[in-house]
Amino acid sequence: MDPFKRYLPALESEMRRAVASGTGSPPLLYGMIRYHLGWVDKEFLPVQVNAGKRLRPVFLLLACEAKGGDWQRALPAAAAVELFHNFSLVHDDIEDHDATRRDRDTLWTLWGEAQAINAGDALFALAYRALARLRETGLTAEQALTVQERFNETVIQLTEGQCMDIAFETQKALSEGDYLQMVGGKTAALLALACEIGGIIAEASPYQVKALHEFGYNLGMSFQMQDDLLGLWGDPRQTGKPVGSDLRKHKKTLPIIHGLTHSEAFQTLMGQPELNDADVARGQALLKATQSQAYVEKRVSDYHQRAMDALEQSDAGGQAKEALHTLAQRLLNREK
Repeated sequence: MDPFKRYLPALESEMRRAVASGTGSPPLLYGMIRYHLGWVDKEFLPVQVNAGKRLRPVFLLLACEAKGGDWQRALPAAAAVELFHNFSLVHDDIEDHDATRRDRDTLWTLWGEAQAINAGDALFALAYRALARLRETGLTAEQALTVQERFNETVIQLTEGQCMDIAFETQKALSEGDYLQMVGGKTAALLALACEIGGIIAEASPYQVKALHEFGYNLGMSFQMQDDLLGLWGDPRQTGKPVGSDLRKHKKTLPIIHGLTHSEAFQTLMGQPELNDADVARGQALLKATQSQAYVEKRVSDYHQRAMDALEQSDAGGQAKEALHTLAQRLLNREK
């Protein structure tokens, strides 16, 4: 079973429906939204480009089906999760001053920071409008309210994690516990929510819903730690980022935090306001010398195993459960 072939056409239709539910005016606002979602070019003409992985909504729909639910009833929630995720990306690009995403110019580089913020804010609101359509797919008022409450809490968690991530760039003394709290909010919370909502809509038991949440959370932690490794040692042709990009930005990723804890030479290096190519190469060498790379690889594996254990505890079944397992393994072995 290929979940992307199975779900994406219906998901894209649901997302387009949510965006079209707006007024359509001013055209610039909705043009920016459609551009970011990969539906149009910068002249707002239809185009086919890399629109992102759509991982979170696919996990939501798989979790629903794996627990015996009708995945089509979950489409509004899947669209809401993806629209909210894209809101966070638009604002993240502004906060990090990233000029490209998915091999295209980011919104703020084309239309300025102020208008990009407007587009992000609209995506945020459209996510909630998409979520409100759950009642039309047959959910009870109680189920829909539960989903919305969990959505609200996750929005707060993600914003807290993003705030911490930015603040960490200028903080010197950070622990692994600080990092785990930040990543738990910034990355893992939304994937955990997606899997949890799938279980709620499928009317799984509270224990099974919690297990699906833990599956998504631990997979999200593993995913971010793998991303940390790619940010330091990934192939730029695959990642689309310069070699050692996280070092240059003074990001406090897990291997960097580990290196700061175990190497005075690395501490001195990271104390420099700017790093050139030679500094980056030296930083990578110091991190390998302190076993920081190997340490994080082990942590990636540990969290991935926790995710697999939680998936088993959820009593998921069928082809959808197999697809969840396969997709999780693919994320572990990804190169970008």
